[in-house]
Amino acid sequence: MAMTPDDVLKLIKDKEVKFVDLRFTDTRGKEQHVTVPVKYFAKDKFEAGHAFDGSSIAGWKGIQASDMLLMPDASSARMDPFTDEPVLNITCDVYEPVDGKPYDRDPRTIAKRAETYLKSTGLGDTAYFGPEPEFFIFDGVTWSIDMSGCFVKIKSEERRGPPASTTSPATWATARR
Repeated sequence: MAMTPDDVLKLIKDKEVKFVDLRFTDTRGKEQHVTVPVKYFAKDKFEAGHAFDGSSIAGWKGIQASDMLLMPDASSARMDPFTDEPVLNITCDVYEPVDGKPYDRDPRTIAKRAETYLKSTGLGDTAYFGPEPEFFIFDGVTWSIDMSGCFVKIKSEERRGPPASTTSPATWATARR
């Protein structure tokens, strides 16, 4: 059963939540967030949203028109298991405050429009969207930071590029020619 705003507020009280982390994804797929102390998070956030500066998100808004709203999706509320203090994570839709419409570069908005289009064509009635996890397997990593400089060496059989034994940028440039 999906959570309602009242369920979220009850969870905040029951779990003694200290912070609410409002999360959204930028157009490039990077998860962004705004963390709010719980004393500033009430039911009105689900109706009026939480204002933030969209000019800090790459490719979104210029400073002259940067006001945006995060509209929390109560059904996405989850406790963060990786924090020392109790934190509640909530995924948000991004809205334009001027006209109250969803922001056209918000990936959640794009996904909802795509699903609506899919239904209108009769090709399907459900679309599934999710992250594409990426990971890298390293066979070894060494690094050093001292007064004379710093370096990092990554050894991986899966790595593309010059042989692992050629680690200096000058050698890489030669190896690519």
